Amino acid sequence: MTKANKVLFITQEITPYVSESEMANIGRNLPQAIQEKGREIRTFMPKWGNINERRNQLHEVIRLSGMNLIIDDTDHPLIIKVASIQSARMQVYFIDNDDYFQNRMQTADENGIEYEDNDSRAIFYARGVLETVKKLRWCPDVIHCHGWMTALAPLYIKKAYKDEPSFRDAKVVFSVYEDDFKSTLSDDFATKLMLKGISKKDLGDLKEPVDYAALCKLAVDYSDGVIQNSEKVDESIIEYARQSGKLVLDYQNPENYADACNEFYDQVWDATANEKEE
Repeated sequence: MTKANKVLFITQEITPYVSESEMANIGRNLPQAIQEKGREIRTFMPKWGNINERRNQLHEVIRLSGMNLIIDDTDHPLIIKVASIQSARMQVYFIDNDDYFQNRMQTADENGIEYEDNDSRAIFYARGVLETVKKLRWCPDVIHCHGWMTALAPLYIKKAYKDEPSFRDAKVVFSVYEDDFKSTLSDDFATKLMLKGISKKDLGDLKEPVDYAALCKLAVDYSDGVIQNSEKVDESIIEYARQSGKLVLDYQNPENYADACNEFYDQVWDATANEKEE
């Protein structure tokens, strides 16, 4: 069976661009480890407003920028930036927009209050990554999504972008972390996320207002594999994945994590390839 040689990482946090956390450290170390195992990688994260562009040597990629994404009937310019982690020989692409990311923290402000438009920010981020990958004319075999800010990517890949050459054969893996959000998303979230190729029935049992567990379960619905990334997570999400018949990778110790993910990518690739043959 052909191995999944190209892996796209859609990540919420990567150190050293943001402070260290479980997710930020994995965002930094996993892509490097997978690349060192001989796979080709691309890595994306949001250009949070607390990222120091000068110190981290971010620069805009003009040929990729310039598109507008319409969210809630408003045009939002898509700006793509890039930086390199020299020691890892790894490039990181950043999705930026003045309204959603400039002069703002990550998912909550300085006082820990979650931004009311986090739902729109998540929509913009997921769509921004997919549009950029299309422009790169790169066709990932496996797309590994980390963090709830990436939870809409599986739905978009499998529905709105399913006929795009870059995503037609891609398998999606979603990682569930302890990191969550406490509030609920806006009351018109389901309407906002709609895109050509997506219908209300594609949202299954998604009831508004949408909380963290409901958003992650929507991600599970359109993923081919699910990973329990933190030792403590919302158990209802992992149980939902098992009952849905998804391949699930249990929590791994940090020293085994990269090897386990590397094997899991092939497992997901082989399982779905075998289904097609049947």
